[in-house]
Amino acid sequence: MENVLPPAEELRLLDGELAQLDARRAWLLGRRAWLVQTLQSAAHGPAGPTRPTGPVWPSRPSRPAGPETSPPSAQNVLLALGGILLTIAAIAFTLVSWGHMGIGGRSLVLGAVTVTALAVPALLLRRGLTSTAESVAALGLVLTVLDAYALHRAALTQTDALGYTAAAAAVLAAVWAGYGSVLVKLRTPLPAAVVAAQLPLPLWALAEGEGLWATAWATLATAAIDTVIALAAKPAAVRGLAVAGAAATGGWSLLAGLYLSVTAHTTALALEPALLLLAAAGLALGAGWRAPSAAPVTATVAGLATVAATGALLGTALPEHWTVPGYLLCAVLLLTAARTPAPRGILTGLGLASALIHAGALVWALPHAAAAALTPLASVTDVWSGTPAMASPPPGTPAALVVMATVAAALLAAPRLLPAYALPRTPMSAAAFALAWLTAFAVPAALDLPYAPTVAAQLLTTAAALAVASASSRAADAGAVATAAGAPGRAVGVTALVCGPAGALAVALLALGTQAATFAALGVLAVASGAAAVRARGAVRAVLASATVVWATGLAGAGAAAAGLPAHQAGLVLLAVPAATALLAVRLRTRPVALPVELTGAAAGLVAIGLAVPHAPTLALVLAVAGVVAAGTAVRPERRPVAGYAAAVLFVAATWVRLAASEVSVPEAYSLPVTVPALAVGLLRRRRDPEASSWTAYGPGLAATLVPSLFTAWGDTHWPRPLLLGAAALAITLIGARQRLQALLVLGGTVLSLVALHELAPYVVQAVGALPRWLPPALAGLLLLAAGATYEQRLRDARRLRDTLSRMR
Repeated sequence: MENVLPPAEELRLLDGELAQLDARRAWLLGRRAWLVQTLQSAAHGPAGPTRPTGPVWPSRPSRPAGPETSPPSAQNVLLALGGILLTIAAIAFTLVSWGHMGIGGRSLVLGAVTVTALAVPALLLRRGLTSTAESVAALGLVLTVLDAYALHRAALTQTDALGYTAAAAAVLAAVWAGYGSVLVKLRTPLPAAVVAAQLPLPLWALAEGEGLWATAWATLATAAIDTVIALAAKPAAVRGLAVAGAAATGGWSLLAGLYLSVTAHTTALALEPALLLLAAAGLALGAGWRAPSAAPVTATVAGLATVAATGALLGTALPEHWTVPGYLLCAVLLLTAARTPAPRGILTGLGLASALIHAGALVWALPHAAAAALTPLASVTDVWSGTPAMASPPPGTPAALVVMATVAAALLAAPRLLPAYALPRTPMSAAAFALAWLTAFAVPAALDLPYAPTVAAQLLTTAAALAVASASSRAADAGAVATAAGAPGRAVGVTALVCGPAGALAVALLALGTQAATFAALGVLAVASGAAAVRARGAVRAVLASATVVWATGLAGAGAAAAGLPAHQAGLVLLAVPAATALLAVRLRTRPVALPVELTGAAAGLVAIGLAVPHAPTLALVLAVAGVVAAGTAVRPERRPVAGYAAAVLFVAATWVRLAASEVSVPEAYSLPVTVPALAVGLLRRRRDPEASSWTAYGPGLAATLVPSLFTAWGDTHWPRPLLLGAAALAITLIGARQRLQALLVLGGTVLSLVALHELAPYVVQAVGALPRWLPPALAGLLLLAAGATYEQRLRDARRLRDTLSRMR
């Protein structure tokens, strides 16, 4: 509503504002006089002026109390309430009190009131009372609805309700539109006419009972009317309602047409919904052409509707499971239409519609393609059980692969088809490669090939992915820029590096069906990975080289299994892999690929140790051989800090396991001959290299005797062994403390503590059994309290001990 005030009200408002300005001016003048007096007093003496003892000038002038609401707001509220009350009264008059007056009289009264309500706003607008005119006009519009209802109840009771409502809505929309066009200052009639115009055609279609198709055509015609109104109307409210109406009615038509087209089983049944969808597409495209700001959205809708129409017609002629490829073909044709000389917004919408169809088709095809790629694995029920009978692929696999290949081609072609949109070529190329690789990997299953051709085809696909990864790394290392005809880009290389090992793992598992396939697949994978690693660069080379070691380990294990060796003896065979990688690393030496190769070989060594665990004698031998390999690696200065410790641990572990396997009751007879020369060698090294760690010099020799003796002492019921072991541990501890040798101090102290605990354990158990049950918790509580009380001091002591040990060699 407009806030136009009557002259008297506006005059009162202006007088109030002027009074406030006068009060503010008086306060400012008083403040100015006081400031002038202050400056003058400061110039004549230091005392300065004294502020008056009376009331000080207020920080802000006091404003007279005014009304809490402005007159226009109050006016609007009153007008709105009045209009609502009159509307309620009119409804009650029409619906409730109809029987108290004759039909003719009641109709005349209601008609006279309606005419008066519609005529009064013109007079009010001439006098400038726009808000009042708006309220009265709204009442008049409601009364016209009541007039239509009264007419039906009074004279047209035999008329169909839906048909009459449709006709009444059409008449009311026309009347309101004309009324609003005459009285252009009124803001209610034209939007009301737009709302009423949504009803006639759909209600007429429902009244005729022609079914869903007639209603869809009626709503589409209504959407066309709304589109014309939205393009031609000037008031924002009218345009907004028209756009909303077009979206609602047009959306209903599209959904109805899509449902009818999807459920159609013959071309004849699909023709009519196709025409409906094409008509909706034409309407949306025309709207986008006339309104460039809405063109991307409307063109997207037009593109989707066109694909839905043509795809449904094509799908009725295609076999089962080929409907989605039919829609995708229409989307591809739509993508080529993006090269036409149309506005940019239209082209953007059409391209987006095609992309959405491609994405939907891909979502449908991916599960089918993945299932087809993994279908051969379901045929292998046991290792080397014979040539398996290949399982049938899921239904729809060929169609899914066609979709995958089509989407991959579209991804590669899109940057060329739409050069003005600067599409990201690198991710699109990577996605295209992934789709193409998965399609090729699933082709053997889709064609229902036998076992051997399937293995061969998947090996070829995997080798191709490894070659692409190698070529991409070489191109990236040279600084080349990937193009469609040149070397693959970095993103394509990363994708290939993921696809290659994944395919290799799948085909290796598939090859377990027969012995020949296993050796062939593992050999091809090892050669392909090795060749790709030789030509690759950077991190790709390290990954491919490590994969080569993995497949070589598989070959060694397969060879051991083919020879009929048990698992623990197969562990000895697998030790050839870490030995070979250690020798290869000597040649590679400072190259970045050396460390990944050695680590992968070390992982193969761990597998070998795990296989030998059930057989102790073989485990001791495996540990000893692994120690030799580690010792050979420790010859290289850059590997010595890690490999030296590993060799010592492996040798000591091999000794312990061998003694345990031989059930030796006096391990010292075997360990001391090793410990003495080991300590002598350590002493000589410490003399040559005072910076050498005591763990490297003395740790292996001491552990070779102390640890087996400790395990034996814990199972010995006699006292001489614990006594001698404890005495030796005490001596070692004292020597370590005196010479400040960390290895001696830690090993001797640990063994001495464990021996003492072993000897005191029976007495502790006996004493605990004799104590009251409440005493251990009480002692534990006291211990916690004491620890808490001296917590900070204990931390300092622990740090001091740590620093002392760290300073030892």
